[in-house]
Amino acid sequence: MRRFFLFVSIAILSVASACPQGTVSIRVDAASKVAPLKPAWNFFGYDEPNYTYTENGRKLINEIVASSASPANFRTHHLLTTGDGVPALKWGSTNVYTEDASGKPIYDWTLTDRILDTYVRAGAKPFVEIGFMPKALSTKPDPYVPVWQPGSKFDQYYVGWTYPPTDYSKWGELVFQWVRHCVAKYGASEVATWHWEVWNEPDIAYWHGTPEEYDRLYDVSAAAVKRALPAAHVGGPASTGPANPKAAAFLKQFLQHCASAGMPLDFISFHAKGSPTVVQSTVRMSLSHELNDVSSGFDIVRSFPNFQHLPIVLSEADPEGCAACSARVYPQNAYRNGTLYPAYTAAALKAIMQLARVADVNLEGILTWAFEFENQPYFDGFRSLATNGVDKPVLNVFRMAGLLRGHLIRLESSGAPQVDALAAGSGNNLSLLVWNYQDDDVPGPAATVDITVNGLPTNAGHILVRHYRIDKTHSNAYTAWKALGSPQNLSADQYKTLEEAGQLELLESPHFIAAENGSSHIGFSLPLQAVSLIELSW
Repeated sequence: MRRFFLFVSIAILSVASACPQGTVSIRVDAASKVAPLKPAWNFFGYDEPNYTYTENGRKLINEIVASSASPANFRTHHLLTTGDGVPALKWGSTNVYTEDASGKPIYDWTLTDRILDTYVRAGAKPFVEIGFMPKALSTKPDPYVPVWQPGSKFDQYYVGWTYPPTDYSKWGELVFQWVRHCVAKYGASEVATWHWEVWNEPDIAYWHGTPEEYDRLYDVSAAAVKRALPAAHVGGPASTGPANPKAAAFLKQFLQHCASAGMPLDFISFHAKGSPTVVQSTVRMSLSHELNDVSSGFDIVRSFPNFQHLPIVLSEADPEGCAACSARVYPQNAYRNGTLYPAYTAAALKAIMQLARVADVNLEGILTWAFEFENQPYFDGFRSLATNGVDKPVLNVFRMAGLLRGHLIRLESSGAPQVDALAAGSGNNLSLLVWNYQDDDVPGPAATVDITVNGLPTNAGHILVRHYRIDKTHSNAYTAWKALGSPQNLSADQYKTLEEAGQLELLESPHFIAAENGSSHIGFSLPLQAVSLIELSW
């Protein structure tokens, strides 16, 4: 089975630069339901918790929530980190825990409340990451504040906040008091819908302890969460991509520990990342690298029969590993501003969902580690969904995904894996997400796409078509910004122009097409690295 997973993950999308020849035929059977569609894409996260309640942070959260009928989930680092609440790249703090001169804990929920309030008031669900270590509890408290900027080494980044606690009982009491406070503030029924995830990437330098010490941290944390709210959902370990043998060993030992010790485990989380490179001055993505992480993790979960059908959340799943590493400094990240990022995301979504079905595991979430960065130049190449309040093209692929509802519908594409689609239907509606993706960011011809939809009701008659598009000239504020001369000091009119250009845009006016004997046809040209969302209703 493991060999099959690897074959699927590599074959699904190892596309370089070969364009399908002739017309791509996509055949959809509207009457053939594959499985209920879970909104697994509706999970998001970021390093800097204090960006949450900025003007642009609140704006983006509300936009994400508005993009789907299902609740969005938000995860952020540094919710328990000591500091003054002033954010920096890959850093933030809440000062939630200090001690008086006698060592008595002092709890201050001001900033954690402000963060969680922002989510809850917007209609989102917190995906609460329990971390990192407050300075007063760290076994190595100094130095504590990291020193890092794009281009720097990480040798002064993983400092005092990454160490185990001096007192596990005080740590457990902190977690208990936090969850109990949330229950009192938001209500038990609300908090019971949240995820509580213990730490982040404890198999690397985010945790300066042994695997056994992490297991102890998990046990204490999980017990504290359940003591405060027995119905709460707690899980982990949020380890790095398990295609790496060391990360795989960590995930295995954690699951073995939970199985043998009988510890609470309501969901399993691990991460999956691609690895873009620059080849002859061109960005080459590596979706197969991310998919290998996914398939390796699914394989490990399957090896524990008691856990095989627990919810799995890929609590970071991205083209690469550093959102704050600007393309200005890291040229392999130049995919982030334009249409390559949304095309990659669409292709990854289907591929990961296919792997979950093949593995017979319960995939709940695919979390995109991208948000927004404050006080940075426009379109500076951070992995983000918006830049200074202007939506980037990638946000529109999530708006498209939000229009997929109901059940997954069976389809076949003659152009797969490069030109492929995902279909979902509910009642008298059918939506198709269609993309033309390849790993290499090089020019190429558009694909001619012919879609045949069979299995429609015989009385469907005329079908209303709405066709949305992300490409160089649609749903693309980056192109619009460059057309303005790439300004960094925008006038009010220019800013409004970019805000409008960042919204999801129709390719053409809505129109009707005929359906005969339960069948209909749609044809269009789809540029390379472009995505379409086609809504059919009758």
